[in-house]
Amino acid sequence: MAKLRHLAITVPDPEKAAEFYMQAFGLRRVGSTDWDGASGVYLSDGVMNLALLRYRKEEYAGKRGSGYVGAHHFGFIVEDVPKARASIEAAGGTHWMGEPDAGGGFYEVKYHDPDGGAFDITARGWTGASKD
Repeated sequence: MAKLRHLAITVPDPEKAAEFYMQAFGLRRVGSTDWDGASGVYLSDGVMNLALLRYRKEEYAGKRGSGYVGAHHFGFIVEDVPKARASIEAAGGTHWMGEPDAGGGFYEVKYHDPDGGAFDITARGWTGASKD
């Protein structure tokens, strides 16, 4: 069984967006990212992880491109990644990027649904998101 626990929104300025969501809704900052492909801030309400991202490279931004602002993708915590992948692909989903890693770090496996919508799966979850 999968549980929805992650939503990513692309924004022009992740820090400015984070300040808004923290002030307006009381979300708390649980992390950040700054790498070659994107920069961003991670917020949580204790159940969901909200990623506020600014993509730097088209290959990571996906079909909408790095200039897109709005809902970008969502994510599910799954119990068994290989079983979830088989179900997704049998239903018509296509692998975009990412693989489970061999170590203990963070990972996501990204897919597109049949309409082109992006989502990810992971067995480890996201910072600030509840598995239950």
